[in-house]
Amino acid sequence: MAETATRIQPLEHRNFSGNGIAIQPAAPATRLSLRAPAASLSALSKALAIKLPERPGSSASKGERHALWLGPDEWLVIDEGEGDLMAVCAKVPALHSAVDVSHRNVAILVSGPAVEDVLAAGCPRDLSLGAFPVGAASRTVFGKVEIVLYRTAADAFRLEVWRSFSDYAFTLLGEAARDAVA
Repeated sequence: MAETATRIQPLEHRNFSGNGIAIQPAAPATRLSLRAPAASLSALSKALAIKLPERPGSSASKGERHALWLGPDEWLVIDEGEGDLMAVCAKVPALHSAVDVSHRNVAILVSGPAVEDVLAAGCPRDLSLGAFPVGAASRTVFGKVEIVLYRTAADAFRLEVWRSFSDYAFTLLGEAARDAVA
C-alpha cells in the first residue's frame, strides 16, 4: 500500500520578527464565502452564533468565529476552531449561498508598532486607526494581489490571501518590514 503524503501548509516555517514587527502565518481555519439577502440574515446569524455585520467595512467576532462584511450581500466567515460552517449553513432554510473557501485562502498575521507603514508599502488604503479602526475589514490589494484585510488590534492585522499568492505576499511584507525600520 502506498503511503499518502502529508499536505504541507503554505508558509509553513515562515516567520519574520525584527525591529518591532512580527509576520507569521495564521493557524489553519475554516472559511466560508457567504452570500445572502437581508431577509436571510437573522436565520443565518442565529445558526452561525454570530450576528452578521450589516455596515460596510465592519466585522463581528465571537470566540474563534469572525464575520467580515465584504459587500451588501457578502461576508467572509472565519472559524479558527473546529466549527463546520458548511454543516451549520446547510441546516438554514433561508435563501443563501455558502461556499467553503478554506483551502483557497491563507492568513498572514502582521503586528507591531510600524504595522501601518509595513502595509502601506503595498496597500493603497488609509490604514490609520481613525480611518481603519479595530474591527474594520475590507477587500483591497496588497502589491499585485487581492486580499481581505482585517484589523484585529490597534497594531495588528490579518491578511486573507489566496494560497497561490501567499509566498509573494509574505515576501513583500518581509521586505516592507525591513524597509520600514531602516
